Amino acid sequence: MRLSILDHGHRRRAKLFLSATAAMSRVDSPDIVLMLLYRPDFMSRALLELTAPAMRGPSHWTAGEREFLAMGTAKLHECPFCAVTHEELVRIAGVGEIDPDRPESARPELRAVRAFLDTVSGPGGEPDATLVADVPKDAVLEALRVNLVWDVVNRLANAFGFVLRDGQLHSGTRSLHRFGYRFPGFLLAGGVAADHGDVVENLRHSVLDADGVTDRALRVALVAGDPVGEPWRSYAEKVRGASYRVTDEEVAALVAAGHSEDEIFEVTEAAAVGAALHAYDTGRKVIDG
Repeated sequence: MRLSILDHGHRRRAKLFLSATAAMSRVDSPDIVLMLLYRPDFMSRALLELTAPAMRGPSHWTAGEREFLAMGTAKLHECPFCAVTHEELVRIAGVGEIDPDRPESARPELRAVRAFLDTVSGPGGEPDATLVADVPKDAVLEALRVNLVWDVVNRLANAFGFVLRDGQLHSGTRSLHRFGYRFPGFLLAGGVAADHGDVVENLRHSVLDADGVTDRALRVALVAGDPVGEPWRSYAEKVRGASYRVTDEEVAALVAAGHSEDEIFEVTEAAAVGAALHAYDTGRKVIDG
């Protein structure tokens, strides 16, 4: 983890929870959990409210197929932490309908929607709706929401330097599946969250309207993908377009220049959310015609 606040900066309730679960499982909490429980009012609560129904709610796609879509998004972003995690979750959540080691084993419409998502989130971001011409529109929209979640998480996992430690793959994936990507409410409580009528819009506003140490105008620009001043411009562009290239040295240089870890945290999340939402919005427009 590149930011010490994500290791040690949690509220007391989260620290007690993390200590208790680590003691019971004898495995340290995965980096993704540490990030989600740090200042959950800034982004995490809204992201999780989107994630649970997208990954385990009613859907055209089975749980295993949605994990397969997530695995593909992770590979697109070159995120080893997420790719390995979702590969394992395909096996856990699936019922033999797909083999993560053999993408060709997926049913044709799943392969078609995965190819479409690659055009949504890949370099260039020019969605090709002809790829999903034979897939029900509602199914494509559900896949876009799955992709939105992991377009955010993969960027954050790369930028914050997530790694899997001993035992975490086995215990973490089974906990995610068992609890359906849901966290106890008391861990996420706090702050004032306005309801904008849709979980995607709530995610958008979670990084814009929450109390932060960065100026709201900076976060608005980052979410919109508008130019910002240095040093944030270069860093944010990398988070948006090539998060796998973010390095320890780059983050350390921002700290050495006088920027707090909370500033880096907010800028990273705003840039990641903005890039993911841009892809999602573009994909929706193409599908809606």
